[in-house]
Amino acid sequence: MHFSHQCASLQAKTFQMRQHIYTICLFLFCTVFSARAQSTAFVLGGGPTIGSQRWDNTFERDPLFKYHFVISAESVDNEEDKASVFAQLGYHVKGSATRFRYFVPGGNDITYKEEFLFQNLGLLLGAKQKFPVNPVTRLFYAGGIRGEYTLNTNLDELNDNNPYSVTYYPQDEFVRKFIFGVSVGGGTEWMLSELVGAQLTFWVHPDVTLQYSQPPIPNVIDPNNPGVVTSIPERRIRNIALEITLGLRLLRKVEYVD
Repeated sequence: MHFSHQCASLQAKTFQMRQHIYTICLFLFCTVFSARAQSTAFVLGGGPTIGSQRWDNTFERDPLFKYHFVISAESVDNEEDKASVFAQLGYHVKGSATRFRYFVPGGNDITYKEEFLFQNLGLLLGAKQKFPVNPVTRLFYAGGIRGEYTLNTNLDELNDNNPYSVTYYPQDEFVRKFIFGVSVGGGTEWMLSELVGAQLTFWVHPDVTLQYSQPPIPNVIDPNNPGVVTSIPERRIRNIALEITLGLRLLRKVEYVD
């Protein structure tokens, strides 16, 4: 059984809103720096994501092992390059998993896995503090504020053709499309040549707002007891993700000539 609270007109508005979000993210990404000329580093990267979720304020789900891709632009000081600001636009697969293991007497054990996937487009605005190790290598720590928009989930797929799903699976219509959080991380960057380098970053991304918020739902038919109604309690889900990002760093250098 599904709870469909969205009509066709609302779905059309949601589609239009997505287009606006894409446009706004790209605009902010391209204009995060001031109009004055300065050197800029562009980083193309990606790597593994370990997703975790608090369901109803408890960590009761297993980790989700997925991936992410990012592109970022960062200001560069040609002289000292000890601090910078950056904007990062990325695609992140977040969520959690549930794993079951059934013991079969006299046979092979059976492992079953369910994944709760939230495909998010995120914009991170932040700053970095750098510490030179040698002429080509720097350590750094970074932090910033982050906004994300949920492009899609797999919740409908989990609920399809499952009469018991309504009592324990999240429902797609209660997913919050806009979420906000903070990000902190650290890593190292090193130059391979004058204009090409690499960067390795370890990130922690806790969300401040909820990814999913479902109020109590009364008068639901109990799939285990036909003819009996039950109530589904309130459900709240919040994300936290760990990411390792390896990136190629391309420097656009601006030099002033007297």
